[in-house]
Amino acid sequence: MKALTKILLPVLAAFVLSGCLKDKMTRTYTIFTPVYKNKQDVLREVSSKPARSIGTPGKIYVYGNYLFVNEINKGVHVIDNSNPSNPVNKSFINIPGNLDIAVKGNTLFADLYRDMIALDISNPLAAHITSTSENVFPDRNSNSLVYFAIDTSTYLVDWIKKDTTVPYSDVFECSGCLAFNTAATSSASPIAGIAGSMSRFSVVNNYLYAVNINSLKSFDINNPASPVKVNDMPLRMGLETIYPFADKLFIGSTEGMFIYDISNPVSPHYLSGFSHARVCDPVITDGDYAYVTLRASTACGTAIKSQLNIIDIKQMNMPKLVGQYDMSNPYGLGKDGSLLWICDGRAGLKMYDATDPGAIKLKKTVAGIEPYDVIPYNGKLIVSAKEGIIQYDYSQPGQMTELSRLKKN
Repeated sequence: MKALTKILLPVLAAFVLSGCLKDKMTRTYTIFTPVYKNKQDVLREVSSKPARSIGTPGKIYVYGNYLFVNEINKGVHVIDNSNPSNPVNKSFINIPGNLDIAVKGNTLFADLYRDMIALDISNPLAAHITSTSENVFPDRNSNSLVYFAIDTSTYLVDWIKKDTTVPYSDVFECSGCLAFNTAATSSASPIAGIAGSMSRFSVVNNYLYAVNINSLKSFDINNPASPVKVNDMPLRMGLETIYPFADKLFIGSTEGMFIYDISNPVSPHYLSGFSHARVCDPVITDGDYAYVTLRASTACGTAIKSQLNIIDIKQMNMPKLVGQYDMSNPYGLGKDGSLLWICDGRAGLKMYDATDPGAIKLKKTVAGIEPYDVIPYNGKLIVSAKEGIIQYDYSQPGQMTELSRLKKN
């Protein structure tokens, strides 16, 4: 009997434990289901509306006395900035899925989800589409890691997120969905105008350049109302921003800064680059030095500390690091003469004396705002911030005087 007990107890225990483990073994997925809208229905939504307060401000662009402010994924605010102390919000151009803007003459270029549209803004109260360039930003047809085949009759406009827990042994299927194991990932993750440092568009003379995640596209805009794509260069992955200077383009990416020569505007060619750890990376230049903010975050990849890097580019084919400064959470940046501004997230807006790039000096910090991008222009600084659009006068040495604030609603 004792021998039988010794045999039965382990067998019984195995059955019991097996039942417990089966009950407890589950796996949680985050499900992303794509939401599509008919393309023609979306295009019909593009129109001028009465001026409205700013929601979530994004990219900014200066053209003459006008300031154009992107409202993320919604459209563009048209602001008469003839008097920076009293800017007048003139109209709102409804553009679904809009993130980037540029202007030449009476034409506004804007992304609309994966496409780019040209709009006649000679009357900002009656803007209308003059042409559509298709599939300029195919990465907008994705969710971070996965690309979806493009249905030319629709736009991918949103994702519905839902966490779903299923038994470990179950076969999980969801047609048209993305499923991420939540244990494996923590997130699904502005003659030419003046753009901010976060822009993916750049107008240089009669050409418009645009970067998406892995290519540089060139458009002939001799007739701005009808851009003609003349080149589509595949580049490395992780392209984020583009900044023009003379006959060069400075491209910021998650892997480094790259310099392209556009003396032949139809065919940009690579000059040099400066690599860094994987981070988010806007770049500007004054012709002698390039200024690069490196933002370390989960969305930008594993990286070194957030920093400002200053790179000597007097010899364009041999860039070299001359200054490295710790930052908190930097985004856009701007420079005028010896003054350098850094949008350092919750740490505020910082103004430096950059007379010596190897030893810049902090002159002023504007706390209480969370800035995203800046444009220094004629002694005035335009700031796109979480709080709205803020303008400062910096004509007095070492001083920044607030002139106006278009508050976020």
